[in-house]
Amino acid sequence: MGMNLGLQGRIALVTGASYGIGREIAFALAEAGCRVAICARGMDRLERTAEDIRIKGVECLPIQADATVPEDIDRVVDAVVATWGGIAILVNNIGGVGGRVDMQIQDAPEKLWLAAYESNALAAVRFSMRAIPFMRKAKWGRIVTITSVQGREGGGRPWYNMAKTAETSLMKTLALNHDLVRDGITFNSVAPGRVLFEGGDWDAFRNEDPARFEARMKTDLPLGRPGTPEEVANVVAFVCSERASLVNGAAIAVDGGESRSF
Repeated sequence: MGMNLGLQGRIALVTGASYGIGREIAFALAEAGCRVAICARGMDRLERTAEDIRIKGVECLPIQADATVPEDIDRVVDAVVATWGGIAILVNNIGGVGGRVDMQIQDAPEKLWLAAYESNALAAVRFSMRAIPFMRKAKWGRIVTITSVQGREGGGRPWYNMAKTAETSLMKTLALNHDLVRDGITFNSVAPGRVLFEGGDWDAFRNEDPARFEARMKTDLPLGRPGTPEEVANVVAFVCSERASLVNGAAIAVDGGESRSF
């Protein structure tokens, strides 16, 4: 028997949950006993994910939404509250890397920087601010934001690093707010390293150049392999649990030792 996470019946919202890491987080929370709302832009994949969760005997509410549109965020939160009466867990997984851009940094258009910030940091701000009042009312809540090891140290595309660092700062700053935390809410970020899943950047790289992909994995990663979405989701589920009541303001690397920061 697995560890009882104390999440039976809790209401969870996972953003960007139609595939990859978000999908597996939704599954992990469902398996822990949560009722799970999921949102993403593509309704087909969202519906398939919802059906797969329901097969496990868990309620799931799929909501099509664009996290860069404030009205869509309002609609998602309103739908969850109308269906189940509140939100106890929010996982800010939605984000974007600004595409696989090959250009000089000084040539990157400003819209690229803005798009990365809006789809990552600003989406996390908007969802969090909408969810917090329901958590305060219930005197219990968990907000976990999926960042990146590239938000914990230098490297990578600067527009993406900047946005992910902002998300980490958001969680840490909220975690230091006495009023929020003493109302039973914790705020943490989980920072994956290279994670391989169908439809992701690393999957595209592997398909384009398998030999170079394997060489990079062996050279860059201590484990010699990328992570899986399930490995990230297991950590997120724990951080959301009753068992993690003292984990607040943490930025947890889930990267197999890839990153060089402490």
